[in-house]
Amino acid sequence: MKKRSMLMLAALMLVLSAFLAACSGGEKAGTKENGKEGTKTGETAEKPQDGGTLVYALDSAPEGKFNYSFYGTAADSEVIDFFDENLIKFDDKLQPKPNIASWKTEDNKVYDFEIKKGVKWHNGDELSVKDWEFALKVVADKDYEGPRFDNVRNIEGAQDYHDGKAQEISGIKVIDDYHIQITFDKARVNNLENVWTYPMNRTAFKDMAVKDMMSSEQVRTKPVGLGPFKVTKIVPGESVEMERFNDYFGGKPHIDKVVLKVIDPSLSVGELKNGTLDMTSFHPSIIDQVKALDNVNAVTYPGISYYYVGFRLGTWDGSQNVMNESKYQNVKLRQAMYYAINREEWVKAFFFGVGKPVNRPVPTNHWIAADNKELEQFKYDPEKAKKLLDDAGYKDVDGDGFREDPDGKKFVVNFSHYATQNPTFESRAKALTQYWEAVGLKSKLAMTDVNLYYDMLEKADKSMEVFFGGWQTGADPDPTSLWGSKALWNYPRWVNADSDKLLDQAIDMSVVGTDTKKRKDLYVEWQKLFMKELPALPIAELEETMAVSKRVQGVTFDVSGKNRPNEWWIKQ
Repeated sequence: MKKRSMLMLAALMLVLSAFLAACSGGEKAGTKENGKEGTKTGETAEKPQDGGTLVYALDSAPEGKFNYSFYGTAADSEVIDFFDENLIKFDDKLQPKPNIASWKTEDNKVYDFEIKKGVKWHNGDELSVKDWEFALKVVADKDYEGPRFDNVRNIEGAQDYHDGKAQEISGIKVIDDYHIQITFDKARVNNLENVWTYPMNRTAFKDMAVKDMMSSEQVRTKPVGLGPFKVTKIVPGESVEMERFNDYFGGKPHIDKVVLKVIDPSLSVGELKNGTLDMTSFHPSIIDQVKALDNVNAVTYPGISYYYVGFRLGTWDGSQNVMNESKYQNVKLRQAMYYAINREEWVKAFFFGVGKPVNRPVPTNHWIAADNKELEQFKYDPEKAKKLLDDAGYKDVDGDGFREDPDGKKFVVNFSHYATQNPTFESRAKALTQYWEAVGLKSKLAMTDVNLYYDMLEKADKSMEVFFGGWQTGADPDPTSLWGSKALWNYPRWVNADSDKLLDQAIDMSVVGTDTKKRKDLYVEWQKLFMKELPALPIAELEETMAVSKRVQGVTFDVSGKNRPNEWWIKQ
């Protein structure tokens, strides 16, 4: 099974989530599409060998939310990926395929699911669809504080359950331990891809209030999963140790142990060279150093992530976005800040040949991506930026070289970027502020710890006025979970009725049916609207990068991510 972190939240992903592998260096990921030929590393004709310990580096400290229903950072997702499992999987064309669960539907509204018998949790319990029902009810609960309610919202009755108007979710019907029927509020093209398909072990969370789950040891230090490895030890903020789970439904893993530990990215090349590190994603800034190592494969594979600069246009009222902040409401100001950025220069300087500018909130590898000819390119034009600012009333009134706002008051672009141990992040953030200052916009940079950063964005913290974000998109191209008016991960808090209408139509069976061209046409119109309104400035997209020791065999990559680690083995 190939997998990336969601956002997706999601994300983030996403990430951020879910958005949930991960964008290097603390990028959040959240919401996947269009396959390309995959990349293989460590492939030999030898028979896989059992044994050995794999050391896998995390380039930032995990937040410690080790459960799919609660995680919010890429580092947490990387850890969870080793010990837990999705009920469905995605192929190298990013189409949903049965994994633990298979399904049937005649109308894209009512789905009948069946799960495999005999699938074991790490605590010995057999997986039941009741564990999935349990997770869906947790995510729909009024006291749930995670970012994934959007993944259950469309189940019939989920909103009433969330609002306390119903004791059960009417659209969930458990037939027996292996069969469940889920009914959505209406037929959509992507109900399957968007529904939450990560069960939670009922025994582990028995009698626990939903409000206490996120901080519990079952999430923080003693997680129970379905994946190929099971957690044996967690040192918060430092490392996670796992051992092989012999009863893994996908086949007994070859590797005995996995150690995931936080390693300063500046030390990763040395550890790879010394053989004390086997696998790590890495920032493009060190790609030449990794390529120079004779005991390591430097892998690049198609990416589906993008980076943007967002503007805080409003607040989150607990259930939806409210666009009530005035400072960046003037679209000419946002356009000027876009024209002021030399993205070609910036991407070349900070992404070292594995990135390129992007002109839409959709990665090029998505099948819904609009052709550049259909969009304003916002090519670097500082003179145009200055004229837009002049026209909008942002002028240097006091002669200090920086512009005041239209009311003649001091104007400062307060720009935030997440901080990890990666030294290039502050440099790339400063470069953006320098572009803005070059057209007369005084700018101030704040570097914020990555484990606080996205919590602050989710709460619409007033200090986060202009901010840098990264998203990795998901199997379904629908951007609603990132840009819908009711989306928690819509960090700019952009509210636009035309946007919501286009996004709704693009997944409405009565509008598009199964006609992908009709669906793409609607998404292209949405991208045009987004680039007209510019609630965020799409900056760059890049390929994924991974370093793999040559002693590690059987690892494959494609646009969907890595294959499952039970297939990997260590050459003894």
